[in-house]
Amino acid sequence: MQDGIKAPTDLLIGGAFRPAESGRMLAVEDPATGETLAEVANGSVADAQAAVDAAHAALRGWRAASAYQRSAILRRWYELQIADRDNLARLMTLENGKPLPESQTEVDYASSFVEWFAEEAKRVYGRIIPATRADKRLLVLRQPVGVVAAITPWNFPAAMITRKVAPALAAGCTVVLKPAPETPLTALRLGQLLVEAGAPVGILNVVPTTDAAMFADAWLGDERVRKITFTGSTAVGKELMRKASTHVQKISLELGGQAPYIVFDDADLDLAATAITTAKFRNAGQTCVAANRILVQEGIADAFTERVVDLVERMRVGKGSDEGVQIGPMINERGRQKVLSHVRDAVAQGAGIRIGGGELTGPGYFVAPTVLTNVSPKMLVMREETFGPVIAIARFRDEQEAVDLANDTEFGLAAYFFTKDATRAWRVSEALEYGIVGLNDGAFSTAQAPFGGYKESGLGREGGHEGIDEFLETKFVSWGAVGTGI
Repeated sequence: MQDGIKAPTDLLIGGAFRPAESGRMLAVEDPATGETLAEVANGSVADAQAAVDAAHAALRGWRAASAYQRSAILRRWYELQIADRDNLARLMTLENGKPLPESQTEVDYASSFVEWFAEEAKRVYGRIIPATRADKRLLVLRQPVGVVAAITPWNFPAAMITRKVAPALAAGCTVVLKPAPETPLTALRLGQLLVEAGAPVGILNVVPTTDAAMFADAWLGDERVRKITFTGSTAVGKELMRKASTHVQKISLELGGQAPYIVFDDADLDLAATAITTAKFRNAGQTCVAANRILVQEGIADAFTERVVDLVERMRVGKGSDEGVQIGPMINERGRQKVLSHVRDAVAQGAGIRIGGGELTGPGYFVAPTVLTNVSPKMLVMREETFGPVIAIARFRDEQEAVDLANDTEFGLAAYFFTKDATRAWRVSEALEYGIVGLNDGAFSTAQAPFGGYKESGLGREGGHEGIDEFLETKFVSWGAVGTGI
């Protein structure tokens, strides 16, 4: 790694960093150069089980701690993340490839979940229900679900962790975390900062591995693990859901997206064009809420396209640590080839390339930002999540057609639409079958609001008041023989 950047390379189990039981290592690659940044301990199933042992041992004390004690630890973790902002951002840019300003913004976003749930820890309320008999009292308690297994992706190496781990810890759960093998350094550094915050031993255990399926099976097969929280592909989410049924483990899933981006003829075209550079090109299009199907009303399609092309022409592609770079590389060669295959498929079926369309020469996994026109629903760019910097523009006639096209998918994570008509804003917001709707907004994610999808985009919500509910059980206590005297 570059001089001055701090991150452990061993597993965090039971409050201490240690090598993998097998001695194996995994290589962490810089996607902007293809070079190896570091070697990190590569966990085995034995390490996965040791992590659960540590989390289970820590559970009794952590859930017994007061909400204010848990809140204080999380608050200190938040403060240490803010103090370590530059280091964390540089780590993310190295192992993920995203531009440094994006990584800095992600640290702010990630830490905001820790701050939010530090406060929500103190707002886990039960209630008293009026009883039908004078000698009874009916109580409802909210209690931590238990040991949580969190499995996170590479595209947001910090935020995908904190928005799972922070509410789990706030609720009184303990956590075993498997970060993506592409981006383990950020996860290990976050774990190190929690240890430095004075966290009790074992409440968070971080175990990178290349044996994802075996880890999942180990945790799904362990009755002590009472909750699985996963962000990743729909196919893997379905498999986890099937296996979680064996021990009836609770499960939260944040899965794939196919986000429509609808621009009506009464929209502010400058706003809609500018917003798409965030909604599509953040992390080089490698986000689950990236605008994937750009639906533009016929009368303004040409004007909108010209604005978008003008903006894309000015965007700089390159290594994320270089000054002025706005678009970094794909995470690996497989990701790059998927994007390029979508472009080739579209062109073969009649789409036009206004700008971009190919890979860039030199080291790293770069794809030129691309604008496609004359796109039709049968093309891969309209049927699958491209996960790359490709704007695919299709046209529609009227509002109903736009809504029908937008909802014509098994996914339902996020949607965007642009209009100045207030009545249309209500109609379309309600008609879109999505868990998140950006109305004249290309950047909606925030710690205080619920994030999650409809249909095959997942189960449960992260963020907002709803985020901590995912890690709580509800217990009803019927207290009899209370007596009626004073």
